Amino acid sequence: EMCIRDRYQRRVHGIQNNLGFRQISQKMPNFTLEEIMKTMKCPERIRNISVIAHVDHGKTTLTDSLLAKAGLISMSKAGDSLFTETRKDEKERGITIKSTGVTMHFDYDIKQNGELEPILVNLIDSPGHVDFSPEVTAALRVTDGAIVVVDFIEGVRVQTETVLRQALQEKIKPVLMINKADRGIHELMLNSEDMYIKFVKIIENANITISTYQPPDMPDTLLDPKKGTVAFGSAYHGWAFTIPQFARIYSKKFGASAEALIEKFWGDHYYNPDTKKWQTSPEVEGKQPLPRAFCAFIMDPIIKLSRALHDNDEAVYTKLFDGLGIKMLTDDKKCTGRDLIRRGFQKWIMAADALLEMIVLHLPSPKEAQVYKCPYLYEGPQEDEFAKGIRECDANGPLIVYVSKMVPGDKGRFYSFGRVFSGTITSGQKVRILGPNYDEKTKTDFFVKNVTGTVVMMGKFIEKVPFVPCGNTVGIIGIDEFLTKNGTLTDNPKAFPIRCMKYSVSPVVRVAVNAKNPADLPKLIEGLKLMVKTDPLVQVTREESGEHIIAGCGELHIEICIHDLVESYAKIEITQSEPVVSYKETVSKRSSSICLAKSQSKLNRIYCQAEPLISEMVEDIEKGVIGGKVEAKSIAKTLNTKYGWDTAEAKKLWVFGPEDSGANILVDMTKGATYLTETRDSFENSFQFVTKEGALAGEEMRGMRMNILDVMLHSDPAHRGGGQLIPMARRAYYASQLTASPCMQEPIYIVNITTPATTVGGVYSCVAQRRGHVTNEEPVPNTPLTVITAFLPVSESFGFVGHLRSSTSGQAFAQCVFDHWETIDQDPFDPSTRLAATIAKIRARKGLPAEIPSLETFLDKLQLTLL
Repeated sequence: EMCIRDRYQRRVHGIQNNLGFRQISQKMPNFTLEEIMKTMKCPERIRNISVIAHVDHGKTTLTDSLLAKAGLISMSKAGDSLFTETRKDEKERGITIKSTGVTMHFDYDIKQNGELEPILVNLIDSPGHVDFSPEVTAALRVTDGAIVVVDFIEGVRVQTETVLRQALQEKIKPVLMINKADRGIHELMLNSEDMYIKFVKIIENANITISTYQPPDMPDTLLDPKKGTVAFGSAYHGWAFTIPQFARIYSKKFGASAEALIEKFWGDHYYNPDTKKWQTSPEVEGKQPLPRAFCAFIMDPIIKLSRALHDNDEAVYTKLFDGLGIKMLTDDKKCTGRDLIRRGFQKWIMAADALLEMIVLHLPSPKEAQVYKCPYLYEGPQEDEFAKGIRECDANGPLIVYVSKMVPGDKGRFYSFGRVFSGTITSGQKVRILGPNYDEKTKTDFFVKNVTGTVVMMGKFIEKVPFVPCGNTVGIIGIDEFLTKNGTLTDNPKAFPIRCMKYSVSPVVRVAVNAKNPADLPKLIEGLKLMVKTDPLVQVTREESGEHIIAGCGELHIEICIHDLVESYAKIEITQSEPVVSYKETVSKRSSSICLAKSQSKLNRIYCQAEPLISEMVEDIEKGVIGGKVEAKSIAKTLNTKYGWDTAEAKKLWVFGPEDSGANILVDMTKGATYLTETRDSFENSFQFVTKEGALAGEEMRGMRMNILDVMLHSDPAHRGGGQLIPMARRAYYASQLTASPCMQEPIYIVNITTPATTVGGVYSCVAQRRGHVTNEEPVPNTPLTVITAFLPVSESFGFVGHLRSSTSGQAFAQCVFDHWETIDQDPFDPSTRLAATIAKIRARKGLPAEIPSLETFLDKLQLTLL
């Protein structure tokens, strides 16, 4: 590894995090820190973008081309350097694990009049593997646009749709890069017309997803090659183009405007060289059909040049270059294979030029984006000064910063990475920290702290700056002790927080860890605290048995978290259990009886009944359409209009649980009950506890409505305190659950499997052996591959990839994404069922009694009132 050279230190004063470059270019950056600081003040000149895609579709390789143009790496190393892979295990595994931010400065002809203007690009390269999709959400929250990368061969895949849905949920405008077109040229040996058809299908599939999830209050985001929002190319070979780019090249030759040629270069347009006219049909009387204009003027020259360079046919590529006015140097001609292709195309249609064109001309600046993003992001009134500051991207407005993730630094400290939405954050400034669990009334998760420094993220390095104005991404030093994962920073006590992020996956896989040496337990606890900060989604809990549980969204996610814990944070030997799955408890019918419970003093009574929620309502709660942070009036209106609740009943929904946000609700159905308002907290606290740990196996509950039908409370406050009411309410809630046909739900993956057609039988067999079922099978056009979609229980997914490879001779590739919860239709009280065995294992692991508590455990004798 090489150190930063003196000249680089003079121009961009990077502070290393003891990492260093694997390969560092001798070419210096094409910008200075002073230029960055100057452009930071102009939000119209800023572009905050994420690079998102399915795993192995080429995001990091593509990012290298932009970094090379900015001078951060050598042009000859673009595609090999993988600058944004900052971890050793990322390079070993060949996948991105953590999202990485890089700030670059360019000069670009924005108005297409020959005058170069400064542009600041804050780019975040994000992971493609589904297990790390929370990193994608964290990246999208602080950006305004996204480059969606799609593999030419594989097309739009399940994770492509997931990240597109995440982007549109965050109101991010997408542009498309169809990557790996070189595989169609050299591996499949496709002609230009076949490649055009494949391009069209990819764009159509992407647009179907966009049209499905595009918010109505957002500008049109459909992809259109004619508008320049689609690029085609090969990051591996360093080339890419857009339709407007070629239209400008040919406009001089044809003597026509570039705008007119754009319309001809995509779609059913054909140029007749004999008549020198355009026509919409390829047919010519007495002659061969005409080639499509896109094929004749764009793809055919690219295919011919690429194959000539690949075959090192100097006579052919020299003639082509002469026609293009490109000169190959002697050193260039000495190259062979990929290096020759890359050098040749970089002199003609460099990938970075096409990407920069899409970024600058078709992705919004913070000034534009924050206008339509403000209603979604800011939870306060849209008329107050903070919302105004966000909409106007006002550097002089009140400070609003959202921290989306924590980036590891030195000595166990973290940079709080986020985005300034309003105002300017400066070093030494006092800020109010509103965590994700902030409550205005109780001041929960609230701190006041001075910022000790502000930095610009540069991949493995940081650049210290005195301030960062709104519209920019920023790394903040000195507040990491007060933020666990994310939160809002402000300088005004009247400000409301930015909306918390919603993730597309759930932490359904859990592993118990313990220190191998009991004396290392304090180190383990401290290491777990640090590990939790590094990942947006991972959760750590402590069981009553003393075990520490790490919960993640998949096997790989858990593996990476434990690796970081052992190698970087705790630095001790640990023992770990086999992965286990999180289940949910629910009810399937209305309680067969009204359940009555008495307080210990026998002076208070409560009557309850449980019933299931409809699945649509459960999904709306989990999506945040209705929930704890939504205004009560809005919730009541939705319940009345969408779900047909009585108006009075809708207004008496008390709380969601667990943690005030789960998909269970407590409803007050009493009439004329006295002292209920002043004791409401006791009943709500009991509900939070019960929905966190259900009666069957101590798992979280999902989809249950608990109705309080009546209460009889003692007139003396001393006899109706929490010590009397909370245990009473818990017993009543548990009894209601047990009388409402309780059951369990298990998490289900949707599995996307790519395999040759000859091994499809092995895939079906492997899926069936693990209680899965195939839902779709679709061949990939012009390839021997088939894509199979199946549902698979998460509990059966451990070792699935290895089993699949052994069943297909290593030819199948699978990607598992959490899709839904499915009710296990078995009797939990019948010991012969699989469900009963699962519950017994969970109870044993948690140290609970082997038997499920009986109804009599929660009700006094003879206190069951039949309906």
